[in-house]
Amino acid sequence: MNKYLVFTIILFLGIMGCNTISEVKPNFLIIIVDDLGWRDLGFTGSKVYETPNLDKMAKQGMVFTNGYSNCSVCSPSRASIMTGLHVTNHGITNWIGAPSKNNWNRTYTKLAPPEYVHYLPHENITIAEALRENGYKTFFAGKWHLGGKDAKSLPIHHGFEINKGGYHKGGPYSGGYFSPFNNPYLVDYESEEGMTLSSKLAKETNLFIENQRDSTFMAVLSFYGVHAPIQTSPDKWSKYRDKIDSLGIEDTGFEMERILPIRKNQDNPVYAGLVEQIDDAVGMVVQRLKELNLFENTVIIFTSDNGGVSSGDDYATSNFPIRGGKGYQWEGGIKVPFMVSYPKLKSTIGTISETPVLGMDIYPTILDLANIDKQNFSFLDGQSFDPILNGKTIKNRDLFWHYPHYGNQGGEPNSIVRSENWKLIHYWEDGRNELYNLVEDPSEKENLAPKYEEKTHQFYTKLLDWLNETNAARPISNRLFDVQAEKAFLEKAKEVTMFRLEGKRKQMLKEDWQPNENWWGSKLGNGKKKRMNNRFEK
Repeated sequence: MNKYLVFTIILFLGIMGCNTISEVKPNFLIIIVDDLGWRDLGFTGSKVYETPNLDKMAKQGMVFTNGYSNCSVCSPSRASIMTGLHVTNHGITNWIGAPSKNNWNRTYTKLAPPEYVHYLPHENITIAEALRENGYKTFFAGKWHLGGKDAKSLPIHHGFEINKGGYHKGGPYSGGYFSPFNNPYLVDYESEEGMTLSSKLAKETNLFIENQRDSTFMAVLSFYGVHAPIQTSPDKWSKYRDKIDSLGIEDTGFEMERILPIRKNQDNPVYAGLVEQIDDAVGMVVQRLKELNLFENTVIIFTSDNGGVSSGDDYATSNFPIRGGKGYQWEGGIKVPFMVSYPKLKSTIGTISETPVLGMDIYPTILDLANIDKQNFSFLDGQSFDPILNGKTIKNRDLFWHYPHYGNQGGEPNSIVRSENWKLIHYWEDGRNELYNLVEDPSEKENLAPKYEEKTHQFYTKLLDWLNETNAARPISNRLFDVQAEKAFLEKAKEVTMFRLEGKRKQMLKEDWQPNENWWGSKLGNGKKKRMNNRFEK
């Protein structure tokens, strides 16, 4: 069916469907934190990081203890949130910009990853487009990483009327986490000198909310934090450095995972400060919603796009007791914080759900909460968790993931199925399978595949059927592969990288540690950072 004919039908059905429990439709605020780990918040178990605003929201909302992203890296999972589709159906299976089959020149990998879609497909109807056609005002702030100006794939090309800071880049590489931000879609004001990027995005979100206080709106607040390169303020670094010291600093901070070193504990004071900056920014937006008397009727959905970075990038956090982190096939790569605040719906207040939910489930859930008829959204792969918010249950289903790439963090090309408490991981390099019982073994230490051969075969068959149904692209043999190159790569990770990481960690925990000279430029008022002329491109 033509996309715009669908829009016309959606608009008609949305108008006809207003008469339910309340004539007033809720507002929506989707908060996505980049690379935030499952255990990076106070209410999810961190003993180091402090997140009082999010902890308060968790006590007053519904927390999903089995929240998942649709991928272990960012662009695929973000596309799934926007489209309600599996990564195999929207085609973005890796972070946009990563090398793939057509430009793969690594000699140390047995496989070459397949090609993937490099921008959010325009034929997919996004949640912003669906809500906009039903009278909602739409707004996006922060990290986009789903295409850029050249592909006509900015937020404004996918249903968002306003875009503040979203473009093709996946991190704050131009300006860092302090003003001036040097982002072509953010205005750097002199009055904001020293402001954090997270606070800037919260400020822009608040301005939108204030302007739409008499309208119905959907805002996406997509933080660049806590993505590398991690930065924080001197006072927050000092606070967490002292806290970590009081808890006891271990002699070593890393151990070897299968390919790369991995952080053992949450003992990074810079990362801790960056997490708290996110919490501060969330608090700013919640406070403004309350001041405008909009909080009760606003659905806030909070999550992360993938697991915390324990290997690769800045090796910033630890997801222990679950295994792995961003880019990995184990729970640390895909399990994320996930909660909903909707004070008007009393059944959500102070509740916990153990039902597994995915990022792609946000789309159909919002349609239900907005009372938009879903009969013309049969293309959605996500399942609404609206019944759970209303104190009911949803039907059990199998969950699937497909990441046929090598993660920068040490992940291997894999596909996954979770069926109730069982999780099977299939590795494309050698065809082996790992089987875990997530209830009895949440750390995925014991591979049960040899013990339960029949069950392993059963789940593997389910996985293959799903991959075939969704035409999932598989990796291929790498013609450049060299055994000696692989050996050298692994030895370097074990010896050189480990040594460097341990040295950097020890320096960061010293009382007199200082970052590079241009880190806190505007924060310290020393003029090290330069303000670039903003470019507004459409």
